[in-house]
Amino acid sequence: MTATRLLPPTEPAQTPTPTPTPKSRPRNRSALARRQRNEAVALAFPALVPVIILSVIPLLIGVSLAFTNSQLISTEAPDFVGADNFVRLLRNGAFWNAFGIGAVWSISVTALQFVGGLALALLLNTDLKFRGIARFLAIIPWAMPPVVVAIMWQMIYSPTNGPLDWLIRNLGGPNINWLGNFSLALPAVILVGVWAGMPQNTISYLAGLQQVPVELTEAARVDGAGAWSRFIHVTLPALRPIIISIVSLSFIWNFNSFGIVYVMTEGGPGGKTLLPMLFVYIEAFRNGNTGMAAAMTDVIVIFLLLVLSLFLLRQFRKGAAA
Repeated sequence: MTATRLLPPTEPAQTPTPTPTPKSRPRNRSALARRQRNEAVALAFPALVPVIILSVIPLLIGVSLAFTNSQLISTEAPDFVGADNFVRLLRNGAFWNAFGIGAVWSISVTALQFVGGLALALLLNTDLKFRGIARFLAIIPWAMPPVVVAIMWQMIYSPTNGPLDWLIRNLGGPNINWLGNFSLALPAVILVGVWAGMPQNTISYLAGLQQVPVELTEAARVDGAGAWSRFIHVTLPALRPIIISIVSLSFIWNFNSFGIVYVMTEGGPGGKTLLPMLFVYIEAFRNGNTGMAAAMTDVIVIFLLLVLSLFLLRQFRKGAAA
């Protein structure tokens, strides 16, 4: 009988798994990045539509009107005059006087809003009794329309039956016409601007103070730092981004102020409170020179962009150096 030799079973041949080529990963990444970019554009588009319609398009129309002789009441199409409006504007001393008043107004109001808002935020951030009521009262000026604020302060400044005049007379002081005095009208409206805009600064700084790590403050206190030293070396550096943003926006808003000063003084007495936007309003809607008014607006926009750029660049350099 012949012995049968058993052979070991052979394993099936395994096909090697193809490794992805190096070019497939970048292709997938680029497709994913393209998809994410398209999704971001789709999500942001509904919010951009009102901005384009209500801000960008009117801005472009205003820029184009500055190069024409457009009139408010005219049946004829405006003619292109080039830079004639800007040349005439350079010789317009009344506008540059209003521009200087606007600079004084905006710098003063912005600085006082910063100091007062930060001080009030520090107070409201402590364990103050009835702190909730105090915070509610602090934001009341912010909730009031500018026209209401202006009328209320007109009544306070009234030289005949205003409460401020009554208090001064009872203290033996003279009768003062705050809004009719050439020297006191601008400081009086500056005070109103500070009062009306300070709540927004207070809320922003209060939110920033609540984000300052308690461990940093406690560590500085343990190291022997006093309240002022903790404020300078711990609190202010932590609030730097918020301060930069709020001060920049406040300066722009204050330079473009219109409602409060228009209702209180209409730019008087003698143009002492004539802010740039009031001057533009008078030129456009009273004198009817919309082309010249558009040129004034363009100058104001360029000025604000330059100031904002210089301010932010300086602050960012300080932050990088620190």
